[in-house]
Amino acid sequence: MQEIQIIHDETNELYKLDYVAKQASASLFYQNGKTVILASIAIASKDSDGDFVPFSVQYIEKAYAVGRFPGGFVKREGKPAEFEILTSRIIDRTLRPLFPKTYRRATHLSVFVLSYDGKSDLQIDALNAAANVLLISEVPFKIPVAGVRVGYVDGSFVLNPTPEILTHSTLDLLVSGSLDDILMIEMKGASSDGIDEERLLEAICIAKTKIKAMCVEYNANIAKYKKPTLELDLQDTHYSLELEAILKERYSEELRRILNQMAKSERNSDLDSLCNQLLEEFGDRYDSQIIIHTLEVYKRALVRNQILKDRVRVDGRKLDEVRPISIDTNILPCAHGSALFTRGQTQALVVATLGSEGDAQTKEMLKSSIQKDYFTFHYNFPGFSVGEASMIGSPSRRELGHGNLARKALESCIVDKTQTIRLVSEILESNGSSSMASVCGGSLALAASGVETDGLIAGVAMGLVIEGDEYAILTDIMGLEDHDGDMDFKVAGNHQYITAMQMDIKLGGLSIEILKEALYQAKQGREHILKIMQEARERIVINDSVLPKSEEFSIPASKVVEIIGVGGKVIKEIIERFNVSIDLDRDKGGVKIFGLDPSLVLEAKDFILELIGEKNPYKIGQEIEGNVKRVVDFGVFVSLPKGGDGLLHASKFVRNKLEKPNQYFQEGQRVRCIVSGFNKGKIDLDILK
Repeated sequence: MQEIQIIHDETNELYKLDYVAKQASASLFYQNGKTVILASIAIASKDSDGDFVPFSVQYIEKAYAVGRFPGGFVKREGKPAEFEILTSRIIDRTLRPLFPKTYRRATHLSVFVLSYDGKSDLQIDALNAAANVLLISEVPFKIPVAGVRVGYVDGSFVLNPTPEILTHSTLDLLVSGSLDDILMIEMKGASSDGIDEERLLEAICIAKTKIKAMCVEYNANIAKYKKPTLELDLQDTHYSLELEAILKERYSEELRRILNQMAKSERNSDLDSLCNQLLEEFGDRYDSQIIIHTLEVYKRALVRNQILKDRVRVDGRKLDEVRPISIDTNILPCAHGSALFTRGQTQALVVATLGSEGDAQTKEMLKSSIQKDYFTFHYNFPGFSVGEASMIGSPSRRELGHGNLARKALESCIVDKTQTIRLVSEILESNGSSSMASVCGGSLALAASGVETDGLIAGVAMGLVIEGDEYAILTDIMGLEDHDGDMDFKVAGNHQYITAMQMDIKLGGLSIEILKEALYQAKQGREHILKIMQEARERIVINDSVLPKSEEFSIPASKVVEIIGVGGKVIKEIIERFNVSIDLDRDKGGVKIFGLDPSLVLEAKDFILELIGEKNPYKIGQEIEGNVKRVVDFGVFVSLPKGGDGLLHASKFVRNKLEKPNQYFQEGQRVRCIVSGFNKGKIDLDILK
């Protein structure tokens, strides 16, 4: 066993090589603080069929790592949680581009969390452990890889922040790379006072500097223990240079005609026909896999050459041109909100459902025993969206990843973080960038259901084709460009800030200069889409008749028990009588009533106030003095002297659109107001002149 200590500014990593799991190709016992992770590699003895790299990753958290039993009826770890799947994807997306493209040995990487101290960043620890076990394994490459996370708190960047510090950060940036190359980026930002392109690039440069330093250490201290690499034939046995020459001479014009068709279905159908024709003509000379793969290689070369040389894409668009967009809202009469977003041949139907606190998603995680998600985004990709005759089953890793990206993009724009909202994106047609169509449709679905946000969020997928010193950055890529390109780069945000970003590189690395150009080209595309979305938003007709109604108010905390009653008898009777759901905060005396019938919701509120002897203590025209509780873009919430909060809308005191409420008021400030009205149970205030 080799024991290696590597000390960084933020971490103290201990690596024990082949300490356990010695029958694996390689194993690594990793410790950072009191967090312990076991990473192991297993490699099959024979090559597998197919023309893809057979690499798989499983990140698994053990409940005993925090001294806890697994939740649920069965007290054993089973189906992976969403965090585990997303972490597996981060590791896979980082390491897969480093494998030789012709590598065909099935390789499984497993990462077990055996102990967790609650302070370490599990995704970063797991990524670094996984990268280093691969570095010392028999896989035929010797490239050090590292990952870091960057936050932004109180005007300063924070490298590898703790989970607690990250909750106060306006940036959550995860970057992985190798020496001077960036391999993968995951980013979440805020929609107001957030991160723009320049600040994001600054954060990426900080991450890149740290990654290089870590890789140098890994190279010096760990890479020297690499096992003898497998002796493999890495030549592309499914490719024929002779057949490609025949295709170039006899079929280049036909293939160009097929590729430059506007419709994806026609293009795919004609490609299949050409492939069948080649199989019939050359089947006696070449194996079928050689014919199919060589056609694919030549097709890829034609697509890339047209983009680089002619600066025109196969569907006739300019490099920075977005496909035509159409939007319809609230097309589902009984849904709370819906938006049908169509961009080219990609179509997403996003549906919003509003709920009570009891509808929030609860989940058990190592870093917190129980966590509530008030905002969820579910992305579904049925086979018919790409013309496939396949059964619809459980969501795939890809579907979970796309849903998580869309949730990151939209989460920060929702004003009330405690409002329970579920968005579901049904992909009805797909030809590239369905996740970004889901972001656009999701933002409009929120508006269509009356959810208060601080503005629209749009997303656009970028691509890259690079050969030597020549490169082309593509805006709003379609499926063919994603498949034959070198980068998949998704950016979401508003006019000012980036709220989410995800980048995967197929090259093995990307320069900061190209990344900067791609970011600003993405901003142009995003602004174009936002303009069209804003026009659609102005046409939205909210279907108030189906929207649930809610009332939120405060009572003395000591009287909450009167609402509950003995054994919960009283609250059960209220719920059944008025057909509502009720959430109570025992410590603060908060009451939330939620129901479909507005009159019954108000009746339930009156019933509760009468029950505890607390009718509304405020009247229209009454002068009051309170404390500013919260400052938001549309006004300030004032804590009232007899309980409850009032809203002093920005229109009552802001003189022009360039000014912000925080120029007038700060949290804790005393303010004199007058009660101007009651809006659905909420108290409206005006400035006392």
